[in-house]
Amino acid sequence: MSGPLSHIRVLDLSRVLAGPWCGQNLADLGAEVIKVERPKTGDDSRAYGPPWMKDASGKETSEAAYFMAANRGKKSITINLNNPEGQRLVRELAAKCDVLIENYKFGDLDRYGLGYKDLSATNPGLIYCSVTGFGQTGPYREKPGYDFMAQGMAGLMSVTGEPDGVPGGGPMRVGVPVIDIFTGMYATIAVCAAVANRAVTGKGQHLDVALLDSCMALLANQGMSYLATGETPKRIGNTHPSIVPYQVFPTADGAIILACGNDNLFSKFCAVAKREDLGKDERFAKNAGRVKNRSTLVPILEDVFRQRATEAWVEALEEAGVPCGPINTVAQAFANPQVQARGMQIKLPHPLADEVPLMGSPMKFSGTPIEHKLPPPVLGQHADEILEQVLGLGLDERAKLRAAGAI
Repeated sequence: MSGPLSHIRVLDLSRVLAGPWCGQNLADLGAEVIKVERPKTGDDSRAYGPPWMKDASGKETSEAAYFMAANRGKKSITINLNNPEGQRLVRELAAKCDVLIENYKFGDLDRYGLGYKDLSATNPGLIYCSVTGFGQTGPYREKPGYDFMAQGMAGLMSVTGEPDGVPGGGPMRVGVPVIDIFTGMYATIAVCAAVANRAVTGKGQHLDVALLDSCMALLANQGMSYLATGETPKRIGNTHPSIVPYQVFPTADGAIILACGNDNLFSKFCAVAKREDLGKDERFAKNAGRVKNRSTLVPILEDVFRQRATEAWVEALEEAGVPCGPINTVAQAFANPQVQARGMQIKLPHPLADEVPLMGSPMKFSGTPIEHKLPPPVLGQHADEILEQVLGLGLDERAKLRAAGAI
């Protein structure tokens, strides 16, 4: 076994990000993932460029960086779902798979005979994961949904960004499509749980994972604060609603993040800053007091931090065991020795380039380590391999499917 899910085969009918992110996680875990795409155009995200991947000479290829971010480890086949022969192919592939991922609008695949009831009748052990904007139930179930919409509707943007009345104030979306990604992560967890359950019961099931639900769950402490108090949380920028100091401070040459998650860490910080008086002050000695007196304490700390450069602060605070860090650019993050040591950037050979740089999986296993073997596929790259090895179709049968416009 080369991965904990190397015994699993996945049929990935999803596109763009949330569903593909789940499929990519499963591929990282060793599953064989067959990505079904539209003929000629493929996954929508193949057109989400620039930027485009570059070949060995530095020339741009037709592969979008966006697509490359969510499809490593997969095999690609193009199938026309509007074609009856194409629908038959998907049914036959689903019969040979353990998991199916789809993110079509509610009811769309039922029209093709590719819904859960149809496919599970042939393959009772099939784990069928539907990833949608609003789920399979409720008044919004037929609406399309996107990450940006979910961030707004679920209240995440209302607690993200600077407060009203300050420069740059106003609701702000997170800098990456975090709800698509978290929905993909929840879908991954659900699939793994269903695989474990099937090992005991022998039965598959229909998994219903939605962007709006995932964003509501992601509210976490902010959502719970509202439920506990009835008060709507407000935007507070880079500060924390329940911990002080836990924010960005300006330094002599830039900025630093300080994260004093308890009173002991604040005391250690005060020693490094040579302001032991702050740690002994009744207003600031305990976190509850620091939160209450935030407006008094923070300006004092801002003046303290401006007295040294970022690197000097980081060195001194790390030596004292106080959590802190610089605010890196993406380039600086990839150059970080810890990031490099953890294998978060990898390189794999690619049909359109000698090799391509890719992000690695953050999951580490001692007994079944992850092996990155396949780069994101070019459109339809593995069609013949899949049809021959999974369905046993010969050259003549594949030629007929192509002539019929099914693949």
